[in-house]
Amino acid sequence: MSGHSKWSSIKHKKALTDAKKGQQFTKMAREITIAAREGGGNPEGNYRLRLAIEKARDVNMPQDNVKRAIMRGTGELGGAQMETLRFEGYGPHGVAIMVETVTDNRNRTSGDIRNLFTRAGGNLGTTGSVGWMFTRQGQIVVDANGRDPDEVGLDAIDLGASDARIDGKTVDIVTDPAKLEAVQQGLTKKGYKVDSAEVTMNSSQLVALNEATAPPVLKLLDALEEHDDVQSVYSNIDVPADVMERVSERV
Repeated sequence: MSGHSKWSSIKHKKALTDAKKGQQFTKMAREITIAAREGGGNPEGNYRLRLAIEKARDVNMPQDNVKRAIMRGTGELGGAQMETLRFEGYGPHGVAIMVETVTDNRNRTSGDIRNLFTRAGGNLGTTGSVGWMFTRQGQIVVDANGRDPDEVGLDAIDLGASDARIDGKTVDIVTDPAKLEAVQQGLTKKGYKVDSAEVTMNSSQLVALNEATAPPVLKLLDALEEHDDVQSVYSNIDVPADVMERVSERV
C-alpha cells in the first residue's frame, strides 16, 4: 500500500493546527457539491456524499456551509460551473502521481499543475500514463492505540476487508470500495479508533523512498495538495512509518 495516505494524514493534522481551515472548507465544499451533483442530495442514498460530510465534520466545517454545498450540487443554489479534471505524471525518483481537481477554470488549473511538476523536477504526462498502475480501493487507517495490531487486522478481514498491513502503531486496511462503509462501521463498533476512511487509488508497483529521497517527493505532494483546485493526490511511494514521521518534521 502507498505510504502517501500516511503522509496525507500527517499533513491533515498539521493543517488543523496551522489554521488552514478556510482552504479546507473550500475543498470540502467542492467535494460535497460534486458528490451531490453525481449522486443526489440525500446522504442516506449517496455514500460518497455521506463520506464527504463526515470529513467536513472532522474539520468542524459549519453545517450551513455543508447545506449550501449540497444545494449547489443539486442545482437549488447558483454558483460557478465546476468540472473535474485528472492529471497524471511522474515526480522525482520516478514516483507516479495522479491528481484529481475540481475547477471553474481549466486553463488556469492545467498551467498551475504543470508548473508544480516542472519545478519539482518531474513531468506531467498524458491521460493513462500512470493511471494503469492504480486500482480504486477502500482504505481505512486504524490507530491500534494499545490494542494488538494483528487482532485489528484479523477483525477487519472477518468484517470483509481484503487485506490488512501493520505499519508502526497503525493498521492500514484495504477493502473493496463497496465494502468500505460496512468494514468501517464494524471496526468502530468493536471499539477501534478509525483515523480515516476513504475511497482512494492504490498502486501495487511501489517506489521505495528513504530519508534522502523522500523529501523532494513529499514537497511536491504537499505543494499539489495545497493548491486550491486540488481535491486528491495519489502516489505510489513506499516510506516506512518511522521515516515518514521524521521526514514530516523537515518538510
